[in-house]
This record gives sequence, C-alpha cells and structure tokens, in this order.
Amino acid sequence: MRFTIFLSPTFISIFFFLLCFSLVFASSTDTLTSPDSLSVNQTLISAGGKFELGFFSRGNRKKYYIGIWYKDIPQDGVVVWVANRDSPSYSSSCILKIGNRSNLVIVDDGSNVIWSSNQSTAVNPVLQLLDSGNLVIREAGDTNPGNYLWQSFDSPTDTLIPGQKLGWNLKTGLNRFLTSWAGPEDPSTGNFSFKLDYHGDPEIYLWNAGQIIYRSGPWVGQRFSGVPEMKTGSSGFNFTFYTGSDEVFYTFELPPNDKVKSRLMVTYDGFLERWTWVPDSGAWARYWYARKDQCDYYRECGPYGICNVSGLFVCQCPPGFEPKNPQAWGLRDGSDGCRRNTELNCESDGFLKLENMKLPETETAFVDQSMNLDQCRDMCKKNCSCTGYANAQVVQKVGSGCVMWTDGLTDMRDYVEGGQDFYIRLAASDLAKISSSENSSDGATKKVVMGVGISIAAAVILSGLIIFIILKRKDSSNIQRGGRSLDQRVSRTGTNERSQEILLSGQIISSKRDYSGESKKADDLELPLFDLYTIAVATNSFSDANKLGQGGFGRVYKIKKDAHYSTGKRGSTSSVALLEGFCIFIKIQERAEDRPTMASVVLMLSSESASLPQPKLPGFCMGWNPNETDSSSSKQDESFTVNHVTVTMLNAR
Repeated sequence: MRFTIFLSPTFISIFFFLLCFSLVFASSTDTLTSPDSLSVNQTLISAGGKFELGFFSRGNRKKYYIGIWYKDIPQDGVVVWVANRDSPSYSSSCILKIGNRSNLVIVDDGSNVIWSSNQSTAVNPVLQLLDSGNLVIREAGDTNPGNYLWQSFDSPTDTLIPGQKLGWNLKTGLNRFLTSWAGPEDPSTGNFSFKLDYHGDPEIYLWNAGQIIYRSGPWVGQRFSGVPEMKTGSSGFNFTFYTGSDEVFYTFELPPNDKVKSRLMVTYDGFLERWTWVPDSGAWARYWYARKDQCDYYRECGPYGICNVSGLFVCQCPPGFEPKNPQAWGLRDGSDGCRRNTELNCESDGFLKLENMKLPETETAFVDQSMNLDQCRDMCKKNCSCTGYANAQVVQKVGSGCVMWTDGLTDMRDYVEGGQDFYIRLAASDLAKISSSENSSDGATKKVVMGVGISIAAAVILSGLIIFIILKRKDSSNIQRGGRSLDQRVSRTGTNERSQEILLSGQIISSKRDYSGESKKADDLELPLFDLYTIAVATNSFSDANKLGQGGFGRVYKIKKDAHYSTGKRGSTSSVALLEGFCIFIKIQERAEDRPTMASVVLMLSSESASLPQPKLPGFCMGWNPNETDSSSSKQDESFTVNHVTVTMLNAR
C-alpha cells in the first residue's frame, strides 16, 4: 500500500525556520550539558558575547587545544586560557564533554581521554562560559559563585583578566599563579611564572624556573612598593590586594564598560606586561611592563645595597655603609652588597630616613597594621635585631601600620619619585658624622648660592659700566666727527640753500632746506639764520675763553670783533672782514622801554599765573656794536627798523 503525504508551503517554511533557529541557537549557546559534546568546529559563546570557548591550533596545525579568547575583538587571536596546554590532541575528531565523574574531559579517537579537570560531585552538572571569561562547572539550577564545582579561574595559564585572583586559598591550599607559554606559538608550559608569597608582608615574585628574577615589593595601600607607576583608580583600574586568614590574593577590576579591556600576562621571554585595548585604533597597547631597567633585577646590588639608575654605577651604599667587596664594586659588580662602617650598639643606635625607596624584601618581616610610625620606631629600637622599619600602608601620603625588618636588607631601590620613606638603623657615631656632613653641605650650598649671586650682581654692574663707557665714547666721537666735517658741510651749502646746524647735548643736528622757489615777501617774514661755521669762527670754535656763562637756556658766548659773518638774508650772503662792530638782524619790540626785564622773564618762566605784558610794536632791527666810536645820542633815538610789514594784530609768541 502506498501513502502520499502532501506538505503545504507554509509548513515547509516554518520547519526550515525552526531548524535554522535551532542551529543558530546551538552554535551560540554558553552552556554544555551531558551527554552533549563540543567538536572542533563548534564553540561556546558567553551570554554577552564577550568570550568564546573552542578548539584552536597554533604553529603546528596538527595540535588541537581547548582555549578561551575574546569574542568581541574579531580576528584578535589573543587566548587568555588554555585547558590542555601540555596535552594537545593530534586528531581533528577530538571532542570536549562532561565526563562520568562530573568533570571536564577531552576525548581523542577511540574514546581516549587525553585531558581532564578535577572531578566533582554534581548530580546534574552543567558547563557554562561566563561573561567574565570564567569557565565553570556547576549544578543545574545553582548559579551561586560560591558553589561552583570547578572553574578555570582557579587554573590560570599565562594571563590574568579582571575578576581573576592571583594568590592563595589558605583553607584548601590552592595556589593560583601565572605561567608563560613556551614560545609565541607554543601554549605549553614555559619557564617563567608569577607567584605570590604570603609569608611576612606578602609580595609577588617573577621566577625563571627555580630562580627569582623580579620582586614586586609588598602592597603599601594603593600599589606595590616596587611599582610606583601603579595606583588604584588611575585610568579606571581598581587594584585590590586582600590579606586574610582564609585567602591572600591580588586582583583588579574595570568599570562596567564594554569598550574597556585589560589583561596582565607573563610573556614567553620573561616579562610582565599589562595590555589595554584601544577601540579607536583597534589594537592592544602596552600599558606597563617589568623588567624595564637594571634595578628591576632581583638583588642587583646585594645585601644593604641600594640600586639607583640615575648614577654612573647603579649600585650605591646607604650612608654609614661601604662596599663589602671594593674590587668587585670598582668593576661595577655590586652583588656582594655593602657592610656597616660601625657595628651597632643597640641602646645608642638611631635611625636614618631614606626617601623614595622600594622597601626591602619582606618575606621574614614583622607586620602590624594597628601600629603607628612612632610605635613602630620604639619597637624597633628596643629590638636589637631590628635593622629598619617603615609604614605598612601609605594612602594619599598618609602612613599607617608598621613593618619591621630583623635581618639583612635586600633588593632596595631609590626612585626619583613615587617611593616610600624607609628608616634604616645606624650606629650613633655614624649618625653624628652624617649630621655634621649635612650641616657642612648646607653651609657650602649657602656659600655657593651667595657666591653665585654676588658674581651675577658684579657681572651686571660691570656690563652696565662697560655699556656706559662705550656710549660716552661714541658720543665724544660723534662730536669730534661733527667738528671735523664742519668745513665740508659749510662748503656744500650753496646760494639757494640755507644750512642750520645746532649743537645740542653733544650731538650735531643738521637740516637743509632749499628756498630758491620762495617769494621775496616770504623771505622778509623769516628770522635771519647763521650757519654753524660762521658762529664757530666768531666764538673761536666755542672756546671756553669766549664763554660768558650758562643757565637753563644753555651756554652764552662772546664773539670776536674780527669774525666773518653772514647777514642771513636768503638769496644773498655778504661777509665783512675786520669790522669794529658786528651787525645782526633780530626781531624784538622796537622801543627798549617796551621790552621785558630779565627779572620779568624769570618770573614768567617760573610761574604759570604770571601776568604777561601787552606786546608792543615789533620790528626787524639791525643793531651795531655799541663799541662804535661814531655813534651819538641823536643816532640812538633813530629807529633802525627794517620792517616793512604792516602789523594789524599783535600776538605774543
């Protein structure tokens, strides 16, 4: 019997839609339950799409590893966790599933288990990838983080991501630490690891196999003592160091922002690196790293030695100490460290403060968070084995707590800024020498400052004096050059050019003007002017023998009787030699009684409110030297005016 089934197009469309939806859902799920498995071409994606779990290959494509990477950074390739790093699968048919013991297993061909996690006691186990990047096995229906049966955060590889702990669970003995890859394309266990030591004042060490190569220093409130660049709250980071009876761990958090990502990793070549994701550039940027200089190397300068990268030799001995091996020290090998100049005497010892320090190694140090610095000092002084002390915490430059050392001081470092105060124990005699040396140094510094100040002042005064002398000599040379070139300047003055040269404040100012095109009437309105050459001849080159006096109006000279002179008439110049008198043209009030006396002139010059006499009839007069013998009283009454201008209004000027 044959049956024929007819399917409507609508039913077929719904069927394929549900099939596709189920495939998409299955490929993007964040959980795996028994008996389901995950093959090479399948992945788990966290609910928020931040992380992805699946098989990957690096280098040798025949090796398959289970790992976790960033999902929301396409084609990034940064793997933050690897399950079977030392047990890769060589078959592309391998699968990941939940085993019979409620644990996670990777099964190769023929049901061969090549890797497994610790077993759990779950009745109905569920494997889930969280948005934090943590892969967990939990009981179905129980999402309490405290009840996780297994989690990848307890088995980190080379990377620490936000929320992941680095340190110890003291109840279970679980130690969470980072271990590098063997190479850039080899996820297997490498030589370098970053581990927390909870003894004394806890700190974290970077190891190369069985040898320490870097020390973070103890946690001092907001950062590690050996990482001055690190600070809680900077750039959005929130660093936490927890010390309790049940756990000691370090972790960090980021603000709830999908764009912010950061990871701390140990590289295959032995460096600590913090990377941050920069969305704008679409790349990872190295935010911080160590070891960055010679002083980051563990115990570079030996016991009691201080490392400082700013010196010619990085190793230094603190005050009161000297190199233990001077010969090796001279060859720039400070591994033997320093020794005391004077042995301690316990009761008379004191302490010297060293600033901006990386605190010494604290594995055997005593710590009490309830004590203040003074109490810490008293306890250290009473303990003859105490070699130094410091605050255990420094937050916003305010110290608290006490950490005290009772053995040798190792792995110290002096920072330019960002370190911490450390108080080292010294013999009283060494402290006295240091105090005396500091006082002498302060006195010498003051003397140097005073000497520099005096030298600068003397240099300024000397420079001013030199400039003054140069300017004076320049003025004198200008006057001399003016006198020497007087004849040339006079000789260049033609009949159509009048030269007026004035000696003012030691400078010769010359102005030349051509009057050939001016009218005859305009000529008569101008005062007659004499060129400098004529005046110089008449005064014997301004000789002091011809000087009559001087005042606010300048110098007054008498002229020689036999001087040549110019009438100053524009367009015509006449010279008369060997005159018994000297004739000039001046513009004055015509009658003598109308002219102001010198007393009136002084009064007018010295007072703004002095009344001015009404000016009388002016005239352009030609006066003769009163020494003339042919003058008579009748001639004195005559008007010598040559003014042919009719004055319609008199204005004083």
